Amino acid sequence: MEINMAQVDYKELKKGGFMRQKQKDNFSLRLGIIGGQIEADQLLKVHEIAKKYGHGYVHMTSRQSIEIPFIKLEDVESVKKELAEAKLQPGVCGPRVRTITACQGSEVCPNGVIDSTKLAYEFDSHYHGRELPHKFKFGITACCNNCLKAEENDVGVKGGQKVNWVENKCTFCGLCEAVCREKAITVDKSGKKLLFNEEACNYCGRCVKACPTEAWEGKSGFVLYFGGLFGNRIAIGKKLLPIIFSTEDLFKVVDATLKFYETHGKASERFRNTVDRVGWELLEKEVAGVLQ
Repeated sequence: MEINMAQVDYKELKKGGFMRQKQKDNFSLRLGIIGGQIEADQLLKVHEIAKKYGHGYVHMTSRQSIEIPFIKLEDVESVKKELAEAKLQPGVCGPRVRTITACQGSEVCPNGVIDSTKLAYEFDSHYHGRELPHKFKFGITACCNNCLKAEENDVGVKGGQKVNWVENKCTFCGLCEAVCREKAITVDKSGKKLLFNEEACNYCGRCVKACPTEAWEGKSGFVLYFGGLFGNRIAIGKKLLPIIFSTEDLFKVVDATLKFYETHGKASERFRNTVDRVGWELLEKEVAGVLQ
């Protein structure tokens, strides 16, 4: 098929997941794989496309996706068609919300306290490909083991539990103190006393899982981090809000965050750099304000 090179919209190709390679008219195709999950039959189609249109191999990205290098320009439309037949879609590149990453979550992992896979699909439905001043990354991790490194994302969501001690169920065995890595719990076994420093608690919920008498109760929710970066500049995201318990409130906060970025961000300026320039106090005020 003959292509008029002057009419090729390379920006549109990049937006649709086809990234130019150093080899002329070759593209690396990034797939849109939500939460790192792909059906086995779809994986077979990826294999077929890599063999038929690429160089017979794929690249596993750092953000749970798959890229197929060496797609020729003249094959782009055919590749899109074959992807659609397998209900696969290209990912996105450029200044927009990227593919949502997530761990397997509470439906699979015994440590998970939120269903991060389900939440990843909800985030994808709300925000996939949304145009912004620069790329924007979400990472969702289901517990404080933090496999998805929430603090490295523009907005990271970490599953947590707000805990409550039920004194009349407690035998003062000390297991909760032993498993608490934040030293938030102190147990006096002889005097049958327990001190809980709630300010030191990081919502991990390890005390809830360890307690043999269910003297610790946990209410699962979402802990958010803002402004993480892991690239040319490395910065750890900041926790600006207390734990959030409803997905309705969660999406209110995320909506407010993206609106803030759209309002204050400059072209090609990462979110963290925007907040550093405009002021963290303003961001905190706006995201906290939607919860009042």
